[in-house]
Amino acid sequence: MLKGHQSWIFENKPAILGTATIVGPFEGQGPLVEDFDTVHGDLTLGQDSWEKAEKTLIEEAANKAIEKAGLTKEQVHFYFGGDLMNQIISSSFSARTLSIPYFGMFGACSTSMETLAMSAYVVNSGGADYVLAATGSHNASAEKQFRYPTEYGSQKPPTAQFTVTGAGAAVISKEGYGPVVTSATVGRVIDMGITDPFNMGAAMAPAAVDTIEAHFRDLQIEPGHYDMIVTGDLSKVGYAIANELFEKHRFPIEQTNYQDCGMMIYDYETQSVQAGASGCGCSAVVTYGHLLKKMHRGEINRLLVVATGALLSPLSFQQGESIPCIAHAVSIEAGR
Repeated sequence: MLKGHQSWIFENKPAILGTATIVGPFEGQGPLVEDFDTVHGDLTLGQDSWEKAEKTLIEEAANKAIEKAGLTKEQVHFYFGGDLMNQIISSSFSARTLSIPYFGMFGACSTSMETLAMSAYVVNSGGADYVLAATGSHNASAEKQFRYPTEYGSQKPPTAQFTVTGAGAAVISKEGYGPVVTSATVGRVIDMGITDPFNMGAAMAPAAVDTIEAHFRDLQIEPGHYDMIVTGDLSKVGYAIANELFEKHRFPIEQTNYQDCGMMIYDYETQSVQAGASGCGCSAVVTYGHLLKKMHRGEINRLLVVATGALLSPLSFQQGESIPCIAHAVSIEAGR
């Protein structure tokens, strides 16, 4: 059901029947290591390219989520997936392997919640019994496409972020036990004129704030409705800007526990990650791993995840374009 201008209420409360998170070795050295299903010790995952390794991450997460949901892939009606690579090849090639009817989506790092929102919408409307939402990223493939190949060894400014090597997947069901998806707010594209690809947090923060404020305006609730609100991967720079914008707009973010996935997955003291984490895999593995485990333990009852994405490409950057950004919000509650 449409609520307000840009939000949906899922009155049937689709269940998150099973989730899975697969990460690389660097993520396995961080503080959330116990919350991931699989930690790979090798960035290549036995493949002969970074892109093939990224595809494998997504395939493993998808298969694991389906297994944990107690299903076979033949029972899953649709697969919503996307990633950072040109023409979302990691997800599309994983769909070739999975052989599940597939919708390819691109929301950059917001893809985790974009796919979850669409999956919940389809299930809530009766369009499917089981839907798979999955996304992933790989540090080396993203560096090669958007910045400089890892082998180049280029220096990065403090505002830069470190792309997560990881994939997260969730199976959404019209019934069953597990956390439930209760609403979603679809973001608008916001462009503040920033052109620096090493300052994604600053570019994405206004989009995150815009979507969060729209969510509460549409649903006519206060931030205190949620035990926790997390943005996707603003990291230190963007998180600080978001808080400044909330204060400027007199939005009472202090009513809830507001954190950022990009600041949670790595240890700033022991891991060199500049401002923090980014990538499609960032909010996916933190949400489907760490945060939902906290919900299962009863530490969180209501959670709002606001995944953020910078919608640039190497071509747009080379042509001097600024960076349009978006954020999608999904509310998850401890369910049946």
